[in-house]
Amino acid sequence: MRVLLLVQKTQRAILDRLYDGIAECCECDRRELTREQQADLRGYFRQHVEVSHYERIVLFLRFKKEIRQVGFIRSLPNLVILEHDAYQNYIPCKYTGTFSAYYRKLPWARVISSGYGVCQRLRDEGVDAHFVPKGYDQTLLHNRQRERDIELAFVGSLNSVAYNGRTAMLASIAEAQDLQIMRTASGEEYGEALNRIRFFVSADVGMGEYMIKNFEAMACGCVLLVFDQGHEENHALGFVDLHNVVLYRSREELLQKLARLRAEPQLGNAIAAAGQALVQERYSFRAIGHAVVACMQAPLRARKDMDWQEKLRLALGF
Repeated sequence: MRVLLLVQKTQRAILDRLYDGIAECCECDRRELTREQQADLRGYFRQHVEVSHYERIVLFLRFKKEIRQVGFIRSLPNLVILEHDAYQNYIPCKYTGTFSAYYRKLPWARVISSGYGVCQRLRDEGVDAHFVPKGYDQTLLHNRQRERDIELAFVGSLNSVAYNGRTAMLASIAEAQDLQIMRTASGEEYGEALNRIRFFVSADVGMGEYMIKNFEAMACGCVLLVFDQGHEENHALGFVDLHNVVLYRSREELLQKLARLRAEPQLGNAIAAAGQALVQERYSFRAIGHAVVACMQAPLRARKDMDWQEKLRLALGF
């Protein structure tokens, strides 16, 4: 299968190994688009792309750039949208409901999203949505068997309205425990930090899916204390409480389980080992890339030309 994969040239997450995993399973022409190129897809395609050469055109770009160009994007054949942020469709933030509105204008496009529950909700709305979770860079992040001199920590960003629940939960935990909230550069510094942490506190409160940091922390051998996203999401990922992760729904539950882990260090060791084994088996970017291609391969929905009513709704932004 010949695939045109359009991705962001600059972003905080290092996703090269994901793209390599995709390229292992198809004839992949990967293009890294600048912010300016993402903002003018019509011009980029006119100058640089012959769409008839490709059996799938995959967009993995900044969402805010895509939604401003839906008129052109509708013209692309064999369209697949890869999206890691569609959970924002269902939480209070500036993109609430925006993903649904966008996908309604592209009913024949295949959407590959990283949340199981998110995909279920999109399918209920008529979207051709498929679930492929987030993962981790298997070449960069691994257990270095170092001494873990930071007992309890979170590494990552709090600077988004989408992270309000995360911020509040971490602040609440920090009132009761010596919780370190850290920021690092991507890459080596980040991997080194994860290898110093015994208990990684993840607080994806209200997001409805598990963020990439969970897989990264598990890969590096942390005991993952993670806000519970519900039975269906856990089942889809293979997350089992006190086996390969530690699930919590409140600060009090986290503190109770943390006390037990401190009293039973071998239990924590076993959870960390099982979590590491799980992500190594299923959630390396190589494996995730293969799964993305598998989702692309089934026939896409037949597209139809717009009638005058659809053209009017699109012009008016409905």
